[in-house]
This record gives sequence, C-alpha cells and structure tokens, in this order.
Amino acid sequence: MRQAAGPGAVGRDRVACYGARMTMPRIPRNQAEQLLSNLSRDLDLASPADILTAAHHHFGGAAAISFSGAEDVALLGLAQDAGLDFRVFCLDTGRLHSETYALLQACRERFANGLQVFFPQATAVEQLVSAKGFYSFRIDGHSECCGIRKVEPLRRALASAPAWITGQRRDQSPGTRAQVPVVQIDEAFSGDDGTVLIKFNPLARWSSSTVWKYIGAAQLPFNALHERGYVSIGCEPCTRPILPGQHEREGRWWWEEATRKECGLHASDRS
Repeated sequence: MRQAAGPGAVGRDRVACYGARMTMPRIPRNQAEQLLSNLSRDLDLASPADILTAAHHHFGGAAAISFSGAEDVALLGLAQDAGLDFRVFCLDTGRLHSETYALLQACRERFANGLQVFFPQATAVEQLVSAKGFYSFRIDGHSECCGIRKVEPLRRALASAPAWITGQRRDQSPGTRAQVPVVQIDEAFSGDDGTVLIKFNPLARWSSSTVWKYIGAAQLPFNALHERGYVSIGCEPCTRPILPGQHEREGRWWWEEATRKECGLHASDRS
C-alpha cells in the first residue's frame, strides 16, 4: 500500500516508529462534522489499511492506537505494513493476567518501543478497595471499578489526542457494538470547549475469524490465554474461558446480563 501524505508521514525507507509523541490540537465540532461526513462516505467500504491511512493522513502520529488485545495487535501489524507511525498506549489496571503482560512486552519489542502505559490513580483504587473490598464488582456491578481502573486512565491518555484508533468489531458484543461505524465523533471523550475527539474503528467489519487469519499469516504475537479457551480478555477476576457455541463476551462479567458487558471505554457506541 502506498503511504498517505500527511502531517505524520514517515519516509519510504523508514520503518514505522510507534509511540510517536507528535501533538495536534483537536478540531472544532463544525469542522469535525464535515470531515466525518466526507470520511464516512469515502471509507464506507474501505479496507482496514485504507482506514488507517486516512486516519494518518488527517492526524499523523498524533492519532493514538489503544492497545490491549488481538484486534489491536492486528492494527499494529496493518499499520506497520503500511509504514504508518502512530502513538500507541495501553491501560494497566493492576489486575491483568501475567500472560497479558507477556503480550504487552512482546509487542513492545516488536512494534512500540515508545509504548505508553497508563495506570489508575492510586488513591482512587485504595479508597475503593478499602471501602468495598477486592471484589465489589460482583456485588454492585463492574462500572465503578472499571471507571477507576480503565475509564479515568483512558481519559488522561486521550487528553492530548485529536483522534484515536480502536479494534472494535461489530460482531464483538451483542446489543452494544452491532452498529459501530468505521469513523465517528467520540462524544464520551470529547471536551466541553467546542472541540471533539475523532474515533476510527478500522476493524468494524472484520470478524474474529478474519482477525485471527491475519495474525496467523503475519506471524504476530498473541495472548497465550487464547490457546486455553479465552476469547475476550480483560482483567483476571472478570475474565474466564468460554464453551463451544458461547459468544465471546460471555467470558466477561458473566454474572451480569449480556447487554451490560461494556467497561465504559466505548460508552458512546451502545446501539
């Protein structure tokens, strides 16, 4: 694929440098809505690589890839194939599996020497655990814990980003992601200053099978838990393997109904 020209473009003979620290201001809502209209039309049937190229063309290395699982590994591989540099970050909730840390390290070595890691605020975690114990999410729902361990760190991670790129798929979660567009305004993480955050979902039309075919063909690293029946992987206490025939999200927060199985990172995508 030809590399798109843009503010974050890299030279043809240069390997993509992940973790770029380029910054760019967010764009005003009226400008964003016009851009969104054009991109939605142009990218309606575009490939993930072309969507990534469009994101890079408009936002360069200031656009951020949020990294955590198999879909995000695929995004990094696709971006590397296209010679596109993006800022890459991940959220460490403090309760991840050891296998997840091994994947993060493997991807850091292969893709992103500048991988940024965001942790929850220690005081907030201390207050929650001191008041409610270690497993309050199994009593009063996971929203409070995820808000502290995921949503607040994500808000900090995105504070300086004009756009971010996720690995969401439409078939990923019943009732919440079926209508995920390839590009949108992220209302949940846009500010109140009249500017907005643009969100790209290059894998929206891909299935899990397509993701894994690409990972295998490209020989990309993956979480070892996938070989033990885990499909959707989050924090250790909230993740378990699934049985044949079960939807992948049935391995997450299994004590709650399917339509509530979102942690808040993609709150604006509920359909």
